[in-house]
Amino acid sequence: MINIHKWFGTVHALNGVDFTVNRGEVVGLVGDNGAGKSTLIKILSGVYPPDMGEIYFEGRKVRFRSPADARKLGIETVYQDQALAPNLSIVRNIFMGREITASFGFLDLKKMSGEARKAIETLGLRVRSPLEPVAILSGGERQGVAIARALYFKAKLVILDEPTAALSIKETQKVLDFVRLLKKEGVSVIFITHNLYHVYEVADRFVVLFRGMKVADVLKEQTSIEELACYITTGKAAA
Repeated sequence: MINIHKWFGTVHALNGVDFTVNRGEVVGLVGDNGAGKSTLIKILSGVYPPDMGEIYFEGRKVRFRSPADARKLGIETVYQDQALAPNLSIVRNIFMGREITASFGFLDLKKMSGEARKAIETLGLRVRSPLEPVAILSGGERQGVAIARALYFKAKLVILDEPTAALSIKETQKVLDFVRLLKKEGVSVIFITHNLYHVYEVADRFVVLFRGMKVADVLKEQTSIEELACYITTGKAAA
């Protein structure tokens, strides 16, 4: 993403932001409320068009007219609420909008169930049956279903929006393990969060936004949680 600008009325939500993710890299995108994180990601996932700037994916200039355009290229977004339908089964959630059909257009539930089980077991997620409703799963397990969906459909870039929000310590560690597995599979990850302690465990690099501008872009070994916190609160490195 090069020189991205976005206005909402008179509010300059993004002001000339450059943002890059490399193959198989985990990037922590951090910043306070209103810093521009969500706006940047919604542009990358096809929800908003940029008012200025260019987007390149695998070296090719792209323009997204909708989230479907981004998904076709392999960009999958897992939002904070996981965008799951709690009353539907794990199977139906994994294949929502991309169902496998048999003859005469009927759903092939047997094949979908088998594929769903393989997808969630790839992440080390154990459930009694992929036909269970998502409503009975824990928060960490729901994140796992959403990530399994992205992995199954061969995502090249997975965007995780506050994936550890409101999770227990044990569930948070499970989600961080999911991120490590995505990296191992060669999938790029953008990890958006307010919790530096969570993202610091798994990120290779950090991008900090402050009032719509990028104020830091640093490798993990070149920074610390304390320095990142200073960038987030003041827009500057510690004195």
